[in-house]
Amino acid sequence: MYETLIYEARDDISIIRLNRPHCLNALSLKSYAELGLALEAAIADEGVRVIVIAGAGRAFCAGADLNDLAGHSDAGADLIAAEQELARNLANAPKPIVAAVHGYALGAGAELALGCDFILVSKTARFGLPEVGLGNFLGGGATQILPRLVGLAKARELVFLGEMIDGLEALRIGLANRCFPDEDFDAGVRDFAGLLASQSPLSMRLARSQLNKAACLSFDEVLSVEADAMAQCLAGPDWKEALLAKAEKRPPRFKGAGGA
Repeated sequence: MYETLIYEARDDISIIRLNRPHCLNALSLKSYAELGLALEAAIADEGVRVIVIAGAGRAFCAGADLNDLAGHSDAGADLIAAEQELARNLANAPKPIVAAVHGYALGAGAELALGCDFILVSKTARFGLPEVGLGNFLGGGATQILPRLVGLAKARELVFLGEMIDGLEALRIGLANRCFPDEDFDAGVRDFAGLLASQSPLSMRLARSQLNKAACLSFDEVLSVEADAMAQCLAGPDWKEALLAKAEKRPPRFKGAGGA
């Protein structure tokens, strides 16, 4: 089905793997279109609880494919529109999304990772936003997301200077959630995704939505949304299963819907 990526659903986890290793998985217009389709497929699949975005070969994603700009007068505008459409789809997805970053995550590739809920990195990963130094600008929502993760001062440094940081530094500043030795990276990603998949899908969907928008709400609005979410959870099957599992001294087996 796809020319630029590999889509795989195993158990309750889908893996969307960028598959243009010859150009370090640089994002073309077709890449963006197929990422959107794969994301839709993972969201629509009721068996999928967690989505992982990864890269084949030596890198996660080295940025936008500048070859797409050659000979096409509107290609730049098309790339911007495609990147921002994907950013919206990532932000509005009802399921948790994990970026598994090894090798390079630069420019649009770094912004793709920032659009996910969790960033897992290998120790030798190289993360950078070189746009300003190239006379360009960021287009995937990074100017809002990055300061939330690392603070405004560090965000300015990363954006203005365009310096690359490794996996350990990404973890230290709060950009990454986990950093694994290169040889343990794949196993670490699988374990983390599996842990997410074991949680209540309904509770995660509600928490994801609220955490993403709470900063734009008043405190009273936050309390109102939380009360509605708690009511949904208390009326759903996962709360009952959690209580039963606790009484039976076993891990819960959640089945609540995690879709839109």
